[in-house]
Amino acid sequence: MNPEKVVFGFFIVLALTLNFGFFVGEIHNPDHHHVYELFAVIVVNLIATILKFGDRTQMGAVLLSTSLVALLQLFAAALVWTIAEHVSEAGMTASVMASIVSLSGGAMLANVVSVVLLVIETVMLRR
Repeated sequence: MNPEKVVFGFFIVLALTLNFGFFVGEIHNPDHHHVYELFAVIVVNLIATILKFGDRTQMGAVLLSTSLVALLQLFAAALVWTIAEHVSEAGMTASVMASIVSLSGGAMLANVVSVVLLVIETVMLRR
């Protein structure tokens, strides 16, 4: 067993599961989506992205691109949350929370693609 592959797979799957945990709930209800959970999703996705930089294969390039898409979506969600809480007069409204959750849903879709590609790559390995 290769410990590097275990850590790599762990962070990819953890990124997906944390993102799913943030995504689940009523899309417009701020009580169902916690800011610290979004922060954890961003941190784990950042770690997963950094781990993908070492792979120089075509599959590695696609995995890196899915992680970059997820990070872009998550940073946008964090930016919308920050603006709503600290800049906007209206504060956190149902429509703003729906936008944040929708952005995290896009990141979750990118994470699903990443996990599917990881499974495909694992199945194709020859001993």
